[in-house]
Amino acid sequence: MSFDIDKQGRERNASYLKEKGITLPTFEMMRNPEKVPSEVKEGLKSVGLWEVNPLNLYRITWKNEQKEKGGLYNGVNHIVLPPELTGCRANIIALTGKWFPTGAHKVGATYGCLAPALVTGSFDPAKTKAVWPSTGNYCRGGAYISALLANSAIAILPEEMSRERFEWLKTVAGEVIATHGCESNVKEIFDKCWELRRSGEDLRIFNQFEEMGNPMWHYNVTGHAIEELINHYVGEGENYSGFVSSSGSAGTLGAGYYLKKKFPKSKLAVGEALECPTLLNNGFGDHRIEGIGDKHVPWVHDCKDTDFVVAVDDEKAVRILRLFNEEKGKNLLAKEGVSSDVIDTLELLGISGIGNMLGAIKYAKYNELTEKDYVVTVATDSLELYGSRLQELEEEKGRYTEGNAERDYELLNSLSYDNFKELTYYDKKAIHNLKYFTWVEQQERSIDELNAQWYDHDNYWNSVLEIAPEIDELITEFNRMITG
Repeated sequence: MSFDIDKQGRERNASYLKEKGITLPTFEMMRNPEKVPSEVKEGLKSVGLWEVNPLNLYRITWKNEQKEKGGLYNGVNHIVLPPELTGCRANIIALTGKWFPTGAHKVGATYGCLAPALVTGSFDPAKTKAVWPSTGNYCRGGAYISALLANSAIAILPEEMSRERFEWLKTVAGEVIATHGCESNVKEIFDKCWELRRSGEDLRIFNQFEEMGNPMWHYNVTGHAIEELINHYVGEGENYSGFVSSSGSAGTLGAGYYLKKKFPKSKLAVGEALECPTLLNNGFGDHRIEGIGDKHVPWVHDCKDTDFVVAVDDEKAVRILRLFNEEKGKNLLAKEGVSSDVIDTLELLGISGIGNMLGAIKYAKYNELTEKDYVVTVATDSLELYGSRLQELEEEKGRYTEGNAERDYELLNSLSYDNFKELTYYDKKAIHNLKYFTWVEQQERSIDELNAQWYDHDNYWNSVLEIAPEIDELITEFNRMITG
């Protein structure tokens, strides 16, 4: 793929970042942070993980040390959820996003959208506002990346998202817009974007549901991180079965596309909330699994490369959040043989991470996986962003008791593969066709491109996902303009 370069714009951007003392990491550095320049590593030793410091651009990696300040790099951050916890025979590996700046991996997806625009000169960080619409963590990540690059940002998210998200956003974003509804109310976010476009203000909208930089980052960074873990855990006689991730913006699914190429026998399962089962049966509704907006099929979702759809009951996700984090729940897990080491890591699963875990359990049970099998999923964020939700649940349902813990543990262990669908060719096409109504009729995308996604599948998706080496060349040249 060749990029259109605005030479004046690129020189302008390099000059602007040079004034600020900012350089950019390559995708290769995000995959292999040992390649980060030594002077950057030295500087990071005194920088907090969430600090608004441009050096934290070099912490956009799954391999950060688990430290609030001064950390450098380690192996891929993850936990292994064993059968005695999950009730399924297979082992579930979950990448953990807590140790990214902002506490969620979405900073990577936003960097994947913004960095190419900077180094090609198509976006002016000094004058143009970056608009980050999402159902949660993406707009947080975008506002943060904008702040690191001395760029003014507008964050858009539904008004019913957790209090922690709004409180933090107000400290970094130039403007925060709360749209009507909850995670499922994506149309309201899109409508706000059109309102902003028509305002005449100098801005650029980086819509996570249609920006290919979103799955492209996961394809090239998250996919590689998972590949490392598979190579570490899966030995002779064992099997990597598949990757499970909720749809949301469909960005994280990019890792699944990469893994299917590396491990051709593996599968990709896409999760969603049972209360809003758009992929499962064209359904609609509201739900409480924060961060996975629904009622449409994202433009960046490669439907043809999707093998299963699984719907997760949000009530179960919320109840398991309490089981994993209330003292009575932890005590019961210990009695049931879950090791203290595992129990201590369960706070690394936020509500969407628990939803992904439940989807992975359903996947394992449907496919009759055994102790020799591994399934991989992702915990986008951690309990750190949901403390207020636990308080609200106590106010609503009362104190968490031993009886609650026993019922919730039984719920977890008795999970079945209901609301699980293995997709035929025409099931996949039916999901793909839903894109027309959102993206062509409402959002003015090209029907020719929509058809190319399906009928010219390999050429189309390879051209938007396998471009990291070319972007790295542009970033390297751009950094030379800054430092030279």
